[in-house]
Amino acid sequence: MIEELEAKGITLERMLDTALELYIGNDAEKVRGQLREIILHYLNDINVQALLKAALLLEENFKVEGDPVNLVADELIGIDIAEYIGGKMALFNFFYYDTKKPGILRELPPFLDDAVGGFIAGCMTRLFEPLLPSEEEEQEYEENGDIIADNKGKHTD
Repeated sequence: MIEELEAKGITLERMLDTALELYIGNDAEKVRGQLREIILHYLNDINVQALLKAALLLEENFKVEGDPVNLVADELIGIDIAEYIGGKMALFNFFYYDTKKPGILRELPPFLDDAVGGFIAGCMTRLFEPLLPSEEEEQEYEENGDIIADNKGKHTD
């Protein structure tokens, strides 16, 4: 899959640069290394490959001028990729990347910008998933009336 993306100018390094363009935090190089592993892992996932291939084929065989407002199939592909990799939380990241269009996303045609944006959003979400509270912790917060927790899932007062 990486070879097919590279043929369209979508390299691993450009995806990493794009992902980190919206990253706010410390240790960007450490995050880049961890993200690289996640990206490479999901580029070998058959379901991600199928959805990315669909976007590639649509760009080649379905001609549209610009990115018409009534075209939503491109967003649906991006959403599916993001949620498959990162769950529902990735949906928010997808819309953030789709709206801001950092890096390579601003250069790509409609199907590929959303597919790659969804891929990046899903991988970024997966990377930071350990920082999110578990379902059990969220339920405990609700039961105790706590609405604020630190990033380790501990109660704050």
